[in-house]
Amino acid sequence: MADPSGRRPRHHPAVNDILSTLADASAALADVQRRLDLEFRASYPDHANPAKLVARVKRVQEEVAALKELCRDLLTQKQELIDRIHMSLMAQRSTTQRLLAASGLPSLSDVDEAAHNSLNAVIDEWTAHVSPITGEDKAKDANQILFSAII
Repeated sequence: MADPSGRRPRHHPAVNDILSTLADASAALADVQRRLDLEFRASYPDHANPAKLVARVKRVQEEVAALKELCRDLLTQKQELIDRIHMSLMAQRSTTQRLLAASGLPSLSDVDEAAHNSLNAVIDEWTAHVSPITGEDKAKDANQILFSAII
């Protein structure tokens, strides 16, 4: 590096030797990298360059890990939403039954009970599919997570 007067700073001769050796090594490594790139370009089509393929595989692995975590978060949030909605619907149903009883109107019909039971069955099925993903088994395969989420 040059100082403001344009001269190179003076170092101890041993430091100068080390800096010179490091600069030579850096130039040699840059030359090796350039030659490897040229050799790969000559040997392989651009889309089949092993160095580029390895870099791409690493990038895809990182993206898959991030996507798996996002899927887990999404499924957890979806389960929390389903749980809150289910609790709200149960509270509303209970309140409706009490209001009907207090007003002297007939209680819920068989059709209402069948719809309620069907809703509970769907929620139970969803919970059975998702509970291992959002709870105990965090090491589950991403494909299995997505497959399990499809009802």
